[in-house]
Amino acid sequence: MSTQQRTWQGPGAAERLNILHETKSIAIVGASNKPSRASYFVATYLLSSSKYKVYFINPVLDEILGQPVYKSLADLPETPDLVEVFRKHDDLPTVLDEALTVGAKTLWLQLGSWHEEVAARAEAAGMNVVMDRCVKIEHARFHGGLRLAGFNTGVISSKRQLLA
Repeated sequence: MSTQQRTWQGPGAAERLNILHETKSIAIVGASNKPSRASYFVATYLLSSSKYKVYFINPVLDEILGQPVYKSLADLPETPDLVEVFRKHDDLPTVLDEALTVGAKTLWLQLGSWHEEVAARAEAAGMNVVMDRCVKIEHARFHGGLRLAGFNTGVISSKRQLLA
């Protein structure tokens, strides 16, 4: 992630909820077949707990979670509504170019990913932009699934719990 000053203001909760409600398909750029990777965890959640058609983009893989993997956004059988990006900072302008070329509506940069110039270009082209947020966490938050996603322990306390 770049150390640049953050001046861009992202969409609020209501706008993010609306984006997720309007989304029918998600392309995960930088998808991995390694269970230890965040993109794999997100993919598993989206396939099992959402209504979205999920596509995987990775030029060096053929299959993830039994689903075909596409080499690029241009290779998809349909235009994805939302492009979720798990790529390094320097790759983000190129991913945006691909998303614009195929006509995606939303560019969503994963937790820890922030690129002011990419956000400005995407918004100028009419895209929705979400940065430094996890689509899995956001979906679970809005759909009551944080417990299932492993974020809600059901314990409200400011003290650490002692293990028995």
